[in-house]
Amino acid sequence: MYVPSHFAADQDAVRDLLSNPGAANLVTSTEHGLLATLVPFVFDPEAGEYGSLQGHLARNNDQWRLAASGESLVIIQRSDAYISPSWYAAKAEHGRVVPTWNYTTAHVYGRLVIHDDPAWVEGLVRRLTTLHEATAEHPWTVDDAPARYIAGQLRAIVGVELVITRVEAKRKLSQNRSAADIDGVVAGLRARGDADSADDVEQAHQAPGRS
Repeated sequence: MYVPSHFAADQDAVRDLLSNPGAANLVTSTEHGLLATLVPFVFDPEAGEYGSLQGHLARNNDQWRLAASGESLVIIQRSDAYISPSWYAAKAEHGRVVPTWNYTTAHVYGRLVIHDDPAWVEGLVRRLTTLHEATAEHPWTVDDAPARYIAGQLRAIVGVELVITRVEAKRKLSQNRSAADIDGVVAGLRARGDADSADDVEQAHQAPGRS
């Protein structure tokens, strides 16, 4: 990934991305070429030297069977947004502005481990459920469904774990613009109803070393 120094994500930002990956694209190399699947992941910081991302695939999805023994990749992406040059104060000052795109992403590389163990897969499903039900007024749990039904569902999936070897992360959030331009970007994003992207820009602007 091309990462200019002013867009490089610091360790806190990387840990936040890994700890809240949501659904991310798992990309593996096979003898038939590259395969990719959007997978919900949970981060385990204690697995391996750099932690691991754990998720599951449908048993009928051949990606887990065909994945080569080499390096695999998970692509995590947060909110992204088109940035209009009309939002910049610099447009009125000199006009030397062009459109761009803001985004936060991480390319997480590692060794893919397959878990075809019902106990491991059930533990994963419980962790994923707990993570994503945490904000619900009445959180659903695995035990809310009949045990026999859950057992059948678990047989239909296979666990996958990316044991992380390296991470390349980028936060392209207008850090290279002036304070006035950044204010314009935040206002433009909020006016468009994109609060998540506006919050990301504000957070990056408040980070140490930004002005």
